[in-house]
Amino acid sequence: MAGGLVGLLDDVAALARLAAASVDDIGMAAGRATGKAAGVVIDDAAVTPQYVTGVDPSRELPIIRRIAMGSLRNKFLFILPAALLLSAVAPWLLTPILMLGGGYLCYEGAHKVWGRLRGHEHHAEPASRRGADAEDALVSSAVRTDFILSAEIMVIALNSVASESFVSRLVILAVVALVITVAVYGAVAGIVKMDDAGLKLAARPSEAAQRVGRGLVAGMPRLLAVLSVVGTAAMLWVGGHIELVGLEELGFTAPYDAVHHVEEIVHDAVPGVGAVLAWLVNTAASAVLGLALGLAILGVVHLVPRREKAAAAH
Repeated sequence: MAGGLVGLLDDVAALARLAAASVDDIGMAAGRATGKAAGVVIDDAAVTPQYVTGVDPSRELPIIRRIAMGSLRNKFLFILPAALLLSAVAPWLLTPILMLGGGYLCYEGAHKVWGRLRGHEHHAEPASRRGADAEDALVSSAVRTDFILSAEIMVIALNSVASESFVSRLVILAVVALVITVAVYGAVAGIVKMDDAGLKLAARPSEAAQRVGRGLVAGMPRLLAVLSVVGTAAMLWVGGHIELVGLEELGFTAPYDAVHHVEEIVHDAVPGVGAVLAWLVNTAASAVLGLALGLAILGVVHLVPRREKAAAAH
């Protein structure tokens, strides 16, 4: 009896160790998958604050909460099931679909760059809109944009864990979806309420608190401007890198090989910081490719309606 009990306890301990190892493996894989999608995550965090800039401060957090819930619905009800189904029945489609999404990011990034160069940057939604209907429209617009970015995040994450079992992929992607959503919209909530925290600190009797508060209030516009630039750069970098890697996976290896060759030269030429410089080379090349592709798509998008108008006029 005692021997049987000891054996049972040994079996339970072995199962517990196996379960712990599985959890660790899933955690590490989820971390890698999240890291692969970091560029799009940065873009997501940089884009979202624009939707609540200028609205009634009392509605900022409720609007962010609604967008976050919409993001979770996007990921868990639509994107995750579709991605898992696709990976099971037609995994070869993941790269072309990812490249289509990368093209969209290149287009969005190029559109922002073109708007800045022309002096009338496009804003996704007027910040001064008020009322329940206007808020619903604003949230819907934000959730639609989130759908594109979330799809990119999930497909990138799925691509990085494609060799895992179905159950592992399901758990990993669910963890990635939840962690990224909480991180992005938690950060956005902190950003948009930073000026409110600054005003409260500025009203305190402590001179040190007042200085910090005034600094937060003054720094908010600068932070939003930096986030806008970072978001645009992330769109071009991530989109261009997706296209670069996708072309290589589809057999068009020349662009990837050329960038990789320059990376190796830079890496070996500068001891100590060569790895960082090589990464910068890859990032810059991806961004340039993303901008070129985005401008090409932008030209096509604007050219087609003009031709249609000209044909209708005749």
